Amino acid sequence: MKPQPRITQVDVFPWNLAFKRPAKTSRDTLLHKPSWFIKLTDDQGREGWGECSIIPGLSVDEPLAIESYLSEAAALPPQQAWEIPTALPAVQFAFEMALNGLRNGHELNFFPGAFAEGTSPIDINGLIWMADPEGMLNQARHLLKNGFTTLKMKVGTLPFDAELEWLSALRKEAGQDVVLRTDANGAFSRIESGWTPLRKLEALADLEFHSIEQPLHPSDLSGLAELCACSPLPIALDESLIGVRGREHKAALLDAVQPNFIIIKPSLIGGFVEGQDWVDLAEDRGIGWWATSALESNLGLYAIAQWAKDGVRTRHPLLLQGLGTGGLFTNNIPGPLQVEAGKLINRTGGQWPNLASFLTQG
Repeated sequence: MKPQPRITQVDVFPWNLAFKRPAKTSRDTLLHKPSWFIKLTDDQGREGWGECSIIPGLSVDEPLAIESYLSEAAALPPQQAWEIPTALPAVQFAFEMALNGLRNGHELNFFPGAFAEGTSPIDINGLIWMADPEGMLNQARHLLKNGFTTLKMKVGTLPFDAELEWLSALRKEAGQDVVLRTDANGAFSRIESGWTPLRKLEALADLEFHSIEQPLHPSDLSGLAELCACSPLPIALDESLIGVRGREHKAALLDAVQPNFIIIKPSLIGGFVEGQDWVDLAEDRGIGWWATSALESNLGLYAIAQWAKDGVRTRHPLLLQGLGTGGLFTNNIPGPLQVEAGKLINRTGGQWPNLASFLTQG
């Protein structure tokens, strides 16, 4: 048997992604996103690139633990992503990315197929960030004008009466054919006079929303299970998946809560193998899923898009994905990814930069 190539070198490039404008959710307001790009080199001279990027306050990984591990990895390179501690899911994601590219014979060929070849775009939702109501409506108008047929908006910072008012205006302006998804980031756990979580979901269902992500805090599994049992609006679990490792624990979560959908963010859950595990368990239970960026750079976004389109094993047609986040940063890695008419497109004529040179020159 031919021996497997060994990783002989790990190079690390710290990078602080800077948002063009504050990215506000009900949980936090983000100005920067700590990131580390890694380059793996094997004993045949092949290279692979990965991205470790975290959302402070949400990602399991702690920056000091990431830096400590990457320093150790530079001295003693891991050969498989599963060798990396499960307490560092974003690092696992980065190494799995890099190993896939390296072993597929091209540093950015993470999952060979139609998306990497530029022959098949991905349908995505347009994302509306939190702002004042008129600002959010303006974002929606811009997205609709640019061909999006599905919009997703963050909710949970305004009093619900005010939120319902602007969401009603959005539904009226968008028309019934536009699909509306929403994400509460757990905000409906807050007590608000006159509005129980169920009443809020009923009001959104009256506006014919498609679904809501994470209405209650991730740890409130009993509350989520109760809502899923009676809500007229389909519920998706997102943050509740973070930190749940092992097939038995994942199955137990899905069986206890019985959501309609799950949202898969590979860098928050430990990579693509972990993502496939969630897909398999969800589909066994009739639960739908889609993949979403955890606000990675274009590099991480490119890998997730390849996985969602060509790498994942699924028994059903792909639902519309949440991958339209490449335009958020002032210092993103330039590349051939473009968003047109509600689709993420890989323009094969476009070029990625020499990543080492780009990240070194800053």
